[in-house]
Amino acid sequence: MSKLLLLLHSSPPFHFTTAPILHHRATTVLRASILSKKPPNLSSLALLRKATLSSSFLSPSSSFRCRTFSVRAFDSDDSKTEQEEEKKDSFHVKKSDGDYPSGEFDFQEIGAWNRFLVKLKMLIAFPWERVRKGSVLTMKLRGQISDQLKSRFSSGLSLPQICENFIKAAYDPRISGIYLHIDGLNCGWAKVEEIRRHIFNFKKSGKFVVAYLPACREKEYYLASACDDLYLPPSAYFSFYGFTVQAAFLAEFFPIVLPFSMAMNKNNTVNDGVFENVGIQPDVQRIGKYKSAGDQLTRKSMSKENCEMLTAILDNIYGNWLDKVSSTKGKKIEDMKNFINEGVYKIERLKEEGLITNMHYDDEVISMLKEKVGVQKDKVLPMVDYSKYSRVRNWTLGLTGGRDLIAIIRASGSISRVKSPLSLSGSGIIGEQLIEKIRRARGDELFHVYTFRRKPSCLQLACLESKKYKAAIIRIDSPGGDALASDLMWREIRLLAESKPVIASMSDVAASGGYYMAMAADAIVAENLTLTGSIGVVTGKFSLGKLYEKIGFNKEIISRGKYAELLAADQRPLRPDEAELFAKSAQNAYEQFRDKAAFSRSMPVDKMEEVAQGRVWTGQDAASRGLVDAIGGFSRAVAIAKQKANIPQDRQVMLVELSRPSPTLPEILSGIGSSVVGAERTLKELLQDLAFSEGVQARMDGILFQGLEEASYDNPILTLIKDYLGSL
Repeated sequence: MSKLLLLLHSSPPFHFTTAPILHHRATTVLRASILSKKPPNLSSLALLRKATLSSSFLSPSSSFRCRTFSVRAFDSDDSKTEQEEEKKDSFHVKKSDGDYPSGEFDFQEIGAWNRFLVKLKMLIAFPWERVRKGSVLTMKLRGQISDQLKSRFSSGLSLPQICENFIKAAYDPRISGIYLHIDGLNCGWAKVEEIRRHIFNFKKSGKFVVAYLPACREKEYYLASACDDLYLPPSAYFSFYGFTVQAAFLAEFFPIVLPFSMAMNKNNTVNDGVFENVGIQPDVQRIGKYKSAGDQLTRKSMSKENCEMLTAILDNIYGNWLDKVSSTKGKKIEDMKNFINEGVYKIERLKEEGLITNMHYDDEVISMLKEKVGVQKDKVLPMVDYSKYSRVRNWTLGLTGGRDLIAIIRASGSISRVKSPLSLSGSGIIGEQLIEKIRRARGDELFHVYTFRRKPSCLQLACLESKKYKAAIIRIDSPGGDALASDLMWREIRLLAESKPVIASMSDVAASGGYYMAMAADAIVAENLTLTGSIGVVTGKFSLGKLYEKIGFNKEIISRGKYAELLAADQRPLRPDEAELFAKSAQNAYEQFRDKAAFSRSMPVDKMEEVAQGRVWTGQDAASRGLVDAIGGFSRAVAIAKQKANIPQDRQVMLVELSRPSPTLPEILSGIGSSVVGAERTLKELLQDLAFSEGVQARMDGILFQGLEEASYDNPILTLIKDYLGSL
């Protein structure tokens, strides 16, 4: 298949005069295929490809770009010399952050004619889009915030919809202001930064933003500090004590949940050394001195390199908090630092220092909002909540965008290659599903003819798909996962980047496999505190021999081949020669990852090695080391996509979401049913996972920041387990 792709993509451009002939022949092929109800043969597919490429030179709006980059660089059968030549040919100087457009929100007053059109659209809007004039938009920001779009039946908050609500409310003449309830955020700092930026953008419209915080810690306050007014109830949970990072290690104490009595002593308490007592021996291979995934199993304390990495990340988060909060509140950084070090616990101090507006209960804040919008005290304040307002279409407000289309592909969650029978739709990144979306954005006839062969009306759309989107944005929020899936998606994104600009926009985390995907794009945009990098791999195998003995289980294997039992023999440790092969395999996977990162970032391999080795960077540090091109949010990624697609910055574009929304209610019920029915199978899969991991993993280990995440009051044993599982 890779050779076939090489043939199709390496065809030389045809002269203009051949385009009409090729187009006619291609049309004939399509018509014959439709009538016969059979997919075209390979020679016909090549003809379709040539016709599309030729016609792209005739269209002034074509998005086809001549690039020195060759698909041969990705062919696994190429020799090393050919790859090196391709690297030299494709080398180009990366732009600095200042060379890219900022994508800053510019609020513009709507003209009289457009205001009339908006009012007319509101009159014919659907009933659920009706909003009373003078309403206040209320949004409760609490708990998890997904980077994916949410369907109608899905619960929880969606970052794209939150940001879209801010933009719609800024232009909606029916909305007077926004009232935010901020309570117990459990998301990364990049998402908080994105929402904070939209608060500032909304304020450019001249409307007010008021925040109410029943529970206020560093992250909640960081977001609320962007609002005009900030209120806390007198009894609010409040703590500004600083930030910490912690790591749990299970080498001597492994509270694994197994239905075996030997894990407990006579007093029903967990014994010291349960990991050893249960009879499980881990063999973890981590390539990269900073790659700490698996340390929970094999170490008793934090390594020097891991401590160095986590300290740098923590310093960046702490420094960013001090800098942004102090500048917003007109304070000096030293004053804010001293305030934290005082151990303030009285809310009155916040008011004295000017860090909050006042102490009021929710009903008192609503009474003040009535005065702001001119509602009498005995009347009800007109309000519209987040859920209802998310259903208001952009069309109703005249925010539909222009004719130029930019494809948005969202990739959120851990990476796996294929979908598990028990996994719910929308849970994590399924490699084969995301590849379909990437190919759809590319408009590759080879794949779309087969995809749409039973729908003739879509065949023509498939052939023109490559012209439909002027650019694509890959929005990534992933700590990584399966290395093979990451590499396959990397290749598809690279192929997409041959036909149109591709921008990677990072959310909370785009590390390991997440960064693997991002580095295939033309440019990478990250927030200051996005966790990224972690260029390294980890793989492991568990020896369950002693465990089998304790439960009376025996396993014998008959094999042929020196290394046939490398993964099959979970009843014994690895032999020395097997361990050597195991390590070499992981090292080879790492070198492939590192070399492709160096190639993708136009960086010498030895230079990439300095910033790789499994180290996690914040966005700002990654940018200074060449791993990221620009600092900013999604809006900046759109601006850069427009720049690279030669679309004027002042021209509106249409953003087309290719990612499927989160599961609907029927899908959720179906998933629960299958999970219950397959409970026995799930237990078997869990025991199998103890024997060996599914291939080499390009994933970032779980990093738990106290003061950065929502407070947890779980059992400490369960907390340790959750921390470990967070790295899987």
